[in-house]
Amino acid sequence: MKKLASPLLVLFSVFVGQEQVFAKATAEPLTLKKSIQLAWQNDPWLNGNKHSQKALELKSDAEGTLDDPKISMAIANLPTNGFDFQQEAMTQFKLGISQTFERGNSLSIKQKQLRFEAEQYPLMRADRKAKVAVKVGQLWLDLFRVNQSIALIEQNRSLFEQLGQVAEASYGSGVGRTRQQDIVRAQLELTRLEDKLYQLSEQQGSIQGRLAPWLFDVQLEQKSMADSALKPSVMISNLLPNIDLLASEPMQASRQENHHVLVGYFAHHPAVKAMDKKVDMSEASTELAKQKYQPQWGVNASYGYRDDDPFGQSRADLFSVGVTFDLPLFTENKQDKSVMSSYSQTQAVKTEKQLLLREMLTGFFSAKERLLRLNKRLDLYKDKLLPQIHDQVQASLTAYTNEAGDFAEVVRARIAVLTAQLEQLSIDVTKQKLILEINYFFVGTLTNENSQQSNQKLAQGVSYEQ
Repeated sequence: MKKLASPLLVLFSVFVGQEQVFAKATAEPLTLKKSIQLAWQNDPWLNGNKHSQKALELKSDAEGTLDDPKISMAIANLPTNGFDFQQEAMTQFKLGISQTFERGNSLSIKQKQLRFEAEQYPLMRADRKAKVAVKVGQLWLDLFRVNQSIALIEQNRSLFEQLGQVAEASYGSGVGRTRQQDIVRAQLELTRLEDKLYQLSEQQGSIQGRLAPWLFDVQLEQKSMADSALKPSVMISNLLPNIDLLASEPMQASRQENHHVLVGYFAHHPAVKAMDKKVDMSEASTELAKQKYQPQWGVNASYGYRDDDPFGQSRADLFSVGVTFDLPLFTENKQDKSVMSSYSQTQAVKTEKQLLLREMLTGFFSAKERLLRLNKRLDLYKDKLLPQIHDQVQASLTAYTNEAGDFAEVVRARIAVLTAQLEQLSIDVTKQKLILEINYFFVGTLTNENSQQSNQKLAQGVSYEQ
């Protein structure tokens, strides 16, 4: 697999700058990286996954041990006409022990099978952390968009208020071409802005409600339900993070070249590697099924104590030893079918891996095409649309000031500016969300680096340590 375009490209590297405090002067707003870190720390799934892994590791050790031997004790051949232990020569007290052995290499295969299953769990955690980062990151970006939209509307509301004041003054003085309907139009636009603010406030509350559980400890959330004063609130930075693409090569290659390149990248993705472990488990099941063709052996030994005869003469004690084993002769409907079943199950798991790779390819190509189109649209806004709209505003305002234009045209121009600013903000945020989606597919590149690089990324809060 080819190296990354730059060693500084990490999954969620963000531009760190001056931050604004939203609620309390002493409270530090959450950046995107900090939010992701908190989500990882407060995710109970990760902790539960570690316990499940530990349980399988311990079970693997237990499966490598033989079953306990069995002890038997009996009084054999006791005469029923007197129940006298000395009466008959074959009456004895027997103490026996037996041990059964697994078929072939069944013990080591079972142990290996559980080990493969346990090895899935660190990979599952890495995939979970990647998905949580995307989920929390997108919620953070949605909240950022809503917050900045509210700020933009608040700024433009003051401009509309000034326009309304100018229109009222002009109408009251009788100078110029201002009409009463112009004053009504200005008030109408202010009302529409108020309605937009209400809608955004509703979205803000909804997003905060979905983001807060990821950022706060479960115990704190339970306590906050009893005491509304402790209800967690989310304050985020007012700077849009600049998230770098983790792998730039697949974005530049053609679609046919991408398939070859992407297979190399996706092969190291934790979700795909976890599926490889699942394939290993299934293949181990096939090996285990084949062991049923081997006989199952057992050994037993017994010691028989006999009492003296009625005349006081000593009788010899008895010792027995034996071996038991079964003969798997009729294998057509049992062993053969069991092996074929395990083999089919392995092929089914391999098909699951192929479907996962196809799903990842589809997700990547979809996000890539959307990102390319979004970049073109963003360039259009920055290079042409926004400058043209600002020119229109200036021209309409100049014409109105010189009594050569209409007040309604000034209002329409200001609305067009606000709409374009909100749309550009939405495009900027959507672009970062798409980069998060794309970076998810290349999270496997972080797991193939040396420990020093991993520690550096861990310190930055962006690594996916297992």
